[in-house]
Amino acid sequence: MSETVTFFALRRKFIDEKQSPAQSQQLVYYGLAIGHHLGVIDCFEPEFSCDYDDYQRWLALIEEPHAHAKLAGLPKYGEIIIDASHVVMLAKALSAMNEDCEARFLSWRDQLMQLLEMIQQEKAIHLIVRRLND
Repeated sequence: MSETVTFFALRRKFIDEKQSPAQSQQLVYYGLAIGHHLGVIDCFEPEFSCDYDDYQRWLALIEEPHAHAKLAGLPKYGEIIIDASHVVMLAKALSAMNEDCEARFLSWRDQLMQLLEMIQQEKAIHLIVRRLND
């Protein structure tokens, strides 16, 4: 059984329209902004995946201690959340990553940087990173 790491983005929510007012978009935005579930179902969309062992090797390339510790929570807890409070720290650490590494590691860095930029533009969006068994 192999393990993978998948980065999911929460960009939208689903509301049971039978139980919500016509102005449900405000409820969705409010739910995204405060992070609470108000009868709203999260719609996580997978952004990219990688092999778990490769994730560990990629993680070793991130030298900034706080960013490394944040991403190292995945092996410990099986899941981490990346939100607006993590964007600057992670972006700086990823920008400082040594370019002299495997192309796939740079690709993952670039994909995560794009997701961080998306969060920077809309602070209510966040990422869930999960360790999954295939």
